Amino acid sequence: MHRSGFVNIIGNPNVGKSTLMNALTGERLSVVTAKAQTTRHRIMGIISGEDYQIVFSDTPGIIKPKYKMQEAMMNFVQTAFTDADVIVYVTDVVETPDKNTEHIDKISGMDLPVLLIINKIDLTTPDKLDLLSDLWKGLLPSAIVIPVSAKEKFNIHTVSAAIAKVLPEGPAYYPKDEMSDKPDRFFVSEILRGKVFENYDKEIPYCSEVVVESFKESDNIIHIQTVIFVERDTQKAILIGKKGAALKKTATEARKEMERFFEKKIYLETFVKVRKDWRNDENYLKNLGYI
Repeated sequence: MHRSGFVNIIGNPNVGKSTLMNALTGERLSVVTAKAQTTRHRIMGIISGEDYQIVFSDTPGIIKPKYKMQEAMMNFVQTAFTDADVIVYVTDVVETPDKNTEHIDKISGMDLPVLLIINKIDLTTPDKLDLLSDLWKGLLPSAIVIPVSAKEKFNIHTVSAAIAKVLPEGPAYYPKDEMSDKPDRFFVSEILRGKVFENYDKEIPYCSEVVVESFKESDNIIHIQTVIFVERDTQKAILIGKKGAALKKTATEARKEMERFFEKKIYLETFVKVRKDWRNDENYLKNLGYI
């Protein structure tokens, strides 16, 4: 008997959804930073065995949209509610269960297996964790509640085993050797965008988008050209930094991570350009794959 299914990871910003998916898949597929709203797209990670295939989907954190880009991000979340075989709702020991009652109500009314993951348990005490678990069990009595520390990879095997038990019977949706449905260019842009989130403050990460203009792979090296788009000239100046030092640091860190990811030498060129109000430009968002 072969089991397979789409396991969609949902939750508020910064609770550790991306860290959890990376821990479950064993690959760094999603951007992970300390800043909220890092994930913008639905990112699929695939793990396969002889008699199963799990297609994980990491989604953007649930927010109230201010831009067309954020509206598109929330559409990814809504789609994740409708095409799941299993819902993994991620919370943590900091946020309270009443933060998103609308989505909790939606999950409670769904006829699907639900795993309620309480993340970051290394930041609390056993007594407080027991109280929080009881609160969640009261809200979602049919859910399987599992405490984890995704960052420390604690109890991740329990999550995987629980998912395997509730997967429906079915064939593999993707070749067994695939780890994601996303192309290589996508991971290039995500790695560089992740470094922008790590190295810059305030509005810079949220006003930035990475576009891969060229990706040429040979036996020993990959030549990549990228552009970081921002909305204003002042943001461009901050990204580049004095004598280009800030951009050089970010690009160097990204190149090293790309080399680990692709297991090849990378030649990376990175430029910064201004595209005013791109987050509200519907045609441009379509080109970027948001719509």
